[in-house]
Amino acid sequence: MSASGRTSSAAVALARRRFLAGVAAGAAAVTAGGCARGASTSAQPGTTSISNDNATWDDGYRAAGRELEKITGYSLRPLSNPSVTSYQQVVQMTLQTSKSSDLVKWSSGYQLKRLARAGGLTDLTPVWEACAARGWVRGTTREAVSYRGTAYGIPLYESYYVLFHSKPVFAKLGLSAPRTWDELLHCAEVLKRNGVTPFLASQVGGWPAIEWFQELVSKVDPDFYRRLVAGEASYTDDPARQAMDIWDDFMRRGWMTSPDFDQARGPGALKEGTVGMFLHGTWQASGMSAAGMKPGADYGAFILPAVRGTTPKSVIAESGVFAVPSRASSHEAAMANVGAWLHPAVQRVWSDFLQDSSANPGVRAGNPVVAELQRDIARNRRQTLVRYWESGPPSLIQGNTNDLGGFMAGQTSPATTLRRMQERAGDEWAAWKRDEA
Repeated sequence: MSASGRTSSAAVALARRRFLAGVAAGAAAVTAGGCARGASTSAQPGTTSISNDNATWDDGYRAAGRELEKITGYSLRPLSNPSVTSYQQVVQMTLQTSKSSDLVKWSSGYQLKRLARAGGLTDLTPVWEACAARGWVRGTTREAVSYRGTAYGIPLYESYYVLFHSKPVFAKLGLSAPRTWDELLHCAEVLKRNGVTPFLASQVGGWPAIEWFQELVSKVDPDFYRRLVAGEASYTDDPARQAMDIWDDFMRRGWMTSPDFDQARGPGALKEGTVGMFLHGTWQASGMSAAGMKPGADYGAFILPAVRGTTPKSVIAESGVFAVPSRASSHEAAMANVGAWLHPAVQRVWSDFLQDSSANPGVRAGNPVVAELQRDIARNRRQTLVRYWESGPPSLIQGNTNDLGGFMAGQTSPATTLRRMQERAGDEWAAWKRDEA
């Protein structure tokens, strides 16, 4: 809806009262105000502050906030910290203090479970159930946003891990998006022969080191990947060893960028034709647009083929969440906005900004490349697998991510890397279960 078509203030007030009664009622009480707070997180009438770790999304939050304001009466005010490590530390330090923001962007899965276990988050079960009743969220997301049966998050987005590729480069070299593993290897060989690095691989920022690991393990055996991240299989088992050997072979062939290649340069590298394929979440489509690339013309995307044709097809999925600190200064406003976040009108704006798929299954991607990926996932009935970063105890994932970064830098062999990861898995799963007892 355009600015000229906005509802009147009276209509906004009515919509807000109805919404608060229907969705957020009973979810939590308004936190008492008056505590001294920093200027950035202090209450500002008509807004809710958002702590987040991605400043490039700030304009999207503001745009979605304008839609939220029509429904709840409150807009969004993003507060960004570009360092993932620093951001996580700040959130965990301030969550149970008067310095917390109104909304917190966080990871789902075990990252959220750890945050909830520490205390300081609002029970969002009534809000989640209200959204589910409206068909705004998939029932399968409940476990990923819950701890001990209580929902503490509302899905922020839904992304899939895919290989973006340069369509002009592929067309020039007579290549098509590969549908099989052999076709993928052929593309890599042709690209390398013509002076183009086939794959972008990075450990800059730490967490990107998980991307090729999760992809290769899941494309060797998706069922093994599911058991591995659940602590029911060993990192030294054959499927993991095979995946690491493939990764090691790709690096030895010179098919991958140096591990210190910053992913922020990925869209530009595709546009320049120096890199042929870029493994990343579909939310990176917005980065392609920022680089002046048009979907379907300048870039396409495909899901990494399974190593063997008989292997079940799968895709790695990622979904962040919004959580509400119990001591948020604008708690009522935060509850209203988190409850309306999955409203189709809000998600249409947000999805179009990210050029990604929405966590609301009724909102289809506006980006034609992402829309085709959605059709591929449905058509092939791909198993949806949790992203490695959210798949297990955070200390385990962080330590193993560091080991994978060392492997990428040539510091350890595939076998040594996997052995260290398994040793850590034994310790960290035992510690997590002991703390849960």
